[in-house]
Amino acid sequence: MKEKNFQTEFGKRNEVVGCFELKLCKKTSLPFNALAEHQGMALCDAFGDNGLFHKITDQPVFKGSKVRFTRPKPFDCFLLAQIPSYVVVMFYIPRKKKNVYYIRIDKWFNMVDSSGRKSLNEEMAIEFATFKESYLK
Repeated sequence: MKEKNFQTEFGKRNEVVGCFELKLCKKTSLPFNALAEHQGMALCDAFGDNGLFHKITDQPVFKGSKVRFTRPKPFDCFLLAQIPSYVVVMFYIPRKKKNVYYIRIDKWFNMVDSSGRKSLNEEMAIEFATFKESYLK
């Protein structure tokens, strides 16, 4: 499984409203630095009062493009504020149930600061997760 497969499955199954950074863990732990600084900051901004502004990139259309049809963007930009924001971690073992943990961004940084570790294991995810799902398949 690759992260793009997780994204597809997440898009079909997720029922939680919010902002998400998806992480796939194929080992026993996920390094905390798998969440890049800019990703953590953006999740914090969306969760906070001041918000996160984002302009949706325009699709390039140029002469000789092999793309016949581009998907129209829904609108130009958005501002998100006070939106639940999560790091969503899937612990993956081939041919087994996939456990998915939604860890709210403020709890993520609390965990990073207080754990004394450099990585997240599944036991910690269970403790800090706001939601848990299991994907069969």
